[in-house]
Amino acid sequence: MTAVSAPTVDVHAHLLLPEADALVAGLPGHAGARELDARRNGPAALAVSGPMVRERIPRLTDVTVRLAAMDAQGVDVQLVSPSPSHYHYWADRDTAEKLYRLANEATAAHCAAAPERLRGLGLVPLQHPEQAVPALDHALEQGLAGVEISSHAPGRELSDPAYEPFWARAEETGALVFLHPFGCTLDERLDQWYLSNTVGQPTENAVALSHLIFSGALDRHPRLKVIAAHGGGYLPTHLGRSDHAWSARSDAGAGCAHPPSSYLKRLYFDSLVHDPHVLRELVRVAGPDRVLLGSDFPFDMGTEDPVGALRAARLSDADFHAVRGGNAATLLRKD
Repeated sequence: MTAVSAPTVDVHAHLLLPEADALVAGLPGHAGARELDARRNGPAALAVSGPMVRERIPRLTDVTVRLAAMDAQGVDVQLVSPSPSHYHYWADRDTAEKLYRLANEATAAHCAAAPERLRGLGLVPLQHPEQAVPALDHALEQGLAGVEISSHAPGRELSDPAYEPFWARAEETGALVFLHPFGCTLDERLDQWYLSNTVGQPTENAVALSHLIFSGALDRHPRLKVIAAHGGGYLPTHLGRSDHAWSARSDAGAGCAHPPSSYLKRLYFDSLVHDPHVLRELVRVAGPDRVLLGSDFPFDMGTEDPVGALRAARLSDADFHAVRGGNAATLLRKD
């Protein structure tokens, strides 16, 4: 299959799981997590987000409605991941296991309703590193393509040595790991004007990817398939400063073998950057084979026309079709 003939594939699309919300409702820790999320976002953001999500519930839960929306967008295939609101990294071990099993099985069932058009990702409880490999294996056993993770867990960055077995297993199995932040540790500094998302998400992407790069995780696991949401945030177009630090300071250069910018070609990025000039630069620095179409379906911080947004970047025909679907089709191919 050539890139031109490949289906149009959206790798950033979400699924809402009411049964997951029911599982955690009322459990110790749930109220505190909701309060933290409220503080981080601020009352004005919550007042807008609630109605926005409710209006989109049919697209987030009903396969028939999802497929009709995909048709309207000109999208042939979606890689569907649970809403990041389902991470619940506060949960204890028992609850975390119940949650990842429920999420993996429910996502697989949703995608099984249209297997030629929907592929899925499961969840991993990063707060319990010892559960990461079993959760990944469970997701793969359900027929999912991999798992979705946030940028950190309480008290742990993605560079934490406790995650080494997870990275090794993901590399060994060829599983996709979709890096999608939820919540920013800048907390109340971003609680106005929806800065919690507009600034917080790309910041979290940049921090998480920097931990993977500078720690040497990508040296140890060169075949790891990490897809960074939101175009990788601020990192891909601002790595000159990281390269300078790597070469100028012994502490910055101690963990990874090569200049930080070189690792962009070992990662994948979705195209959701909301600026055609930034998208062109992302394709330039990461390579046209490392960028994938993404829409953040169906949330308001996504795009209703992902193919149109890609076309606005005025890429070459070959690069356009690679990003539109050729790259993702290769990643999702079942061997």
